[in-house]
Amino acid sequence: MSESKVLTERRGRTFVVTINRPEARNCVDGETAGLLFEAVEEYKRDDGLDVLILTGAGKDAFCSGADLKNIGSLSARAGARNSGPMGISRITDVQKPVIGAVEGYCTAGGLELACWCDFRVASANAQFGVLNRRWGVPLVDGGTQRLPRIVGLANALYLIETGALIDASHALRIGLVQEVVPAGKAPERALEIARVLSTYPQGAIRNDRRAALEGVSLPLAEGLAREAAVHRDTARDPAMADWLARFARGERPEPLRPPDP
Repeated sequence: MSESKVLTERRGRTFVVTINRPEARNCVDGETAGLLFEAVEEYKRDDGLDVLILTGAGKDAFCSGADLKNIGSLSARAGARNSGPMGISRITDVQKPVIGAVEGYCTAGGLELACWCDFRVASANAQFGVLNRRWGVPLVDGGTQRLPRIVGLANALYLIETGALIDASHALRIGLVQEVVPAGKAPERALEIARVLSTYPQGAIRNDRRAALEGVSLPLAEGLAREAAVHRDTARDPAMADWLARFARGERPEPLRPPDP
């Protein structure tokens, strides 16, 4: 039996989801999209998981987009209209952190999947671009909505309109990725970050995440009100009380630090 097109692995309280089509630069067909959807739904349901890492198999590509040789299978998949052709782009109720670990090509629909993540760690060999521009294939997995929110309108339109292929340092400069690490090290670094996130009280981090995502398109006054509403019960989280007691005892865990430039 052939290996699944999407692999999942529990690493402590982290759920690693790997697009597993390295022979096709991890492009997504209908079957792959369905498996991505199932993996994200599993993560959402499992209270024993705090962080999801989305990555691609091998070193050549995170995901090069839709499988253009079998593109009809994306829209034919049951549930594609609700969850998005690539499987997960229209899922907005994850409620827990998601990290993208990018090695190699991250293009077209693959770039849209990376933008679905909360933030991205990229290897030095990563490349990003709306390469589907060359074939007249549109962005229908959130690219026109998430990319401007991440990098600003002008940078987004530059990528969307020109189809330019940019390297990891350019992506870091415009805020598309948050860390750049040596080639082959992006999944390892994402796991390191995920382990740190799991040590934090989860109520506060999840509610902060929710307030930021829900408030990003609101006027400031409405966003502040949303923040207050989201955190109405956060202070009653027992984990917060435990951490405050540890602080009072003088405990000072080392903060996460980005890699040296």
